[in-house]
Amino acid sequence: MRPVLLMKVFVTRRIPPEGRAALAQAADCEVEQWDSDEPIPVKELARGVAGAHGLLCLLSDRVDKRILDAAGANLKVISTLSVGVDHLALDEIKKRGIRVGYTPDVLTDATAELAVSLLLTTCRRLPEAIEEVKNGGWTSWKPLWLCGYGLTQSTVGIVGLGRIGQAIARRLKPFGVQRFLYTGRQPRPEEAAEFQAEFVSTPELAAQSDFIVVACSLTPATKGLCNKDFFQKMKETAVFVNISRGDVVNQDDLYQALASGQIAAAGLDVTTPEPLPTNHPLLTLKNCGPGIQLRAPGLLQKTVLGLRRGRSGHEAAVAAAGSAKSKHWAAAMSYCRQEGKDPIICDEKRPCSSKQRS
Repeated sequence: MRPVLLMKVFVTRRIPPEGRAALAQAADCEVEQWDSDEPIPVKELARGVAGAHGLLCLLSDRVDKRILDAAGANLKVISTLSVGVDHLALDEIKKRGIRVGYTPDVLTDATAELAVSLLLTTCRRLPEAIEEVKNGGWTSWKPLWLCGYGLTQSTVGIVGLGRIGQAIARRLKPFGVQRFLYTGRQPRPEEAAEFQAEFVSTPELAAQSDFIVVACSLTPATKGLCNKDFFQKMKETAVFVNISRGDVVNQDDLYQALASGQIAAAGLDVTTPEPLPTNHPLLTLKNCGPGIQLRAPGLLQKTVLGLRRGRSGHEAAVAAAGSAKSKHWAAAMSYCRQEGKDPIICDEKRPCSSKQRS
């Protein structure tokens, strides 16, 4: 009998027992984990991934050429505990024939709920009110004190009407929003029909919206999209919420817009860096509320599933994928060849190219 070849999987963060158990189901899978809740240093990542067949990483782990070189030829699949993949050097990964798994749609509901909570918390000035209760600033009822802004009859602008953008609009609609605007690479009439949303240019969206929610992906075209010019076009009473990526916003320009009263308030789920240093200027403002990113329970399970499904030739990066998953990949590869698509990035339901991500 031929000896079983163990497939090494390196995990870049401490994960819940359920995740390790799912990996352990592969009898010929050897798991090594960075045993910490804090990000793994680059040097340790390079050491840990050396010789690995599979890598389970997080959004905070930059997998670039240096890391791929350290991994060597054994690396066949990368599964990332995230919806975004901007931390992965996809062009370099593609050259090496490495397959990538990610977790689309798992965080759609959680992110949309967080976006709405940030919007409501910010526009109704809840952090300020709580602080006033704690420090004794609340002395009596005052008709004009801490007045906020309501959603009823308002115009909401959404930058990026993808899965999350639609989920946000779906949750805001019952608040009595009068008009939805959206912007992006191109119109999405089928998706927009549910909300009667109008496709407009980015400057038009900035100028006409009472509330703006940024839900686009980070690309060269969207990096720094929300800058001084953008904020100057916004209404003085407008509320700005970012749940996409920190780099979509020029934070210096946002600080100036908030501090000068150019816009009313901002709620931030994402920043650059994360977390912000405690002495960052944005944290000195009463009208700026950074949030904390939350995870959905299904995120880890889907990440592990993506790792186990990765295949290259006749070898499994993690052998426990089984015959049903082999058929999935055969069908996926066949589909990609027929459609002329790039099979480098796939979720559990369908193959897709990096250009298809919303």
